Amino acid sequence: MRNPYDVLGVAKGASEADIKKAYRKLAKDFHPDRNKNDVKAKDRFAEANSAYEILGDSEKRKQFDRGEIDGDGKPRASGFEGFSGGFGGGRSSGFDFENMARSRQGGMGGGGMGEDIFSHIFGEAFRAGGAGPGQRQAAKGEDVAAELSVSLEQVASEEKLRLALPTGREVDVVIPRGVEDGQTIRLRGLGQSAGPRGEPGDALLTIRVRPHPRFTVEGADLKVSVEVPLEDAVLGGTIRVPTLTGAVEMKMPPMTSSGRTFRLRGKGLPKKDGTRGDLLATTAITLPESEDPALIEFARNRRAKVA
Repeated sequence: MRNPYDVLGVAKGASEADIKKAYRKLAKDFHPDRNKNDVKAKDRFAEANSAYEILGDSEKRKQFDRGEIDGDGKPRASGFEGFSGGFGGGRSSGFDFENMARSRQGGMGGGGMGEDIFSHIFGEAFRAGGAGPGQRQAAKGEDVAAELSVSLEQVASEEKLRLALPTGREVDVVIPRGVEDGQTIRLRGLGQSAGPRGEPGDALLTIRVRPHPRFTVEGADLKVSVEVPLEDAVLGGTIRVPTLTGAVEMKMPPMTSSGRTFRLRGKGLPKKDGTRGDLLATTAITLPESEDPALIEFARNRRAKVA
């Protein structure tokens, strides 16, 4: 895995907005649905997605910048201290080969001291057939691409949905907080199999948020137009404002003009940090459906006074 900053083509000090913009462009250009016969595009898409998993998450980005994780999000191995004294003399500073060898049951027997030492350092995975010098790493299965179409209501409720993958497998997917239309999520280990000894590939799931008949999305905020009767606009009153979880009441001040926007905090979409965006309700003043003689007379008299 290359440096995720290089993959997305952004500087180390890039803002979250710049990182998101760069990722979206790459995801759009190299999405498998647009490049079905281009293997390199598929690899670039997977690489961009992996990079955004690191840089798009503030905590993971900090860990990477501090050198705690690599470009795949895996912890970096710390160097072994005490090797500077070499292997002579039986002991080196801070690293006791002699005691290590004696601590292993069977002493020098079995696989020999060299294998005992490396098993002690790296764990039993080394003895059990991990990839050592000259050995080939286990193969990894191919990644698969899938799409999940969701409604704004499902995003707001963080609903669990059933998804059929191209592999034929069905899985339950919980819509993550802060998900956006077109965002790709990596489902590790749900791609093509690589056989009994290989590591399965991943499923790259692209979220498609369906357009809503009433609400439009702006980040984690929602926008909605609310019809207000003329008398309420002039006199003020309580109006009902639709939200994704049901209508709520809002007090409107007298002499409210059409096009005025009110902010209902916490009535938007979930964010990654567990908070919610806001609902921006814009007034649209409506006139009576049938002719109102009193209103017409009032308007004529007012026009005459203004003139």
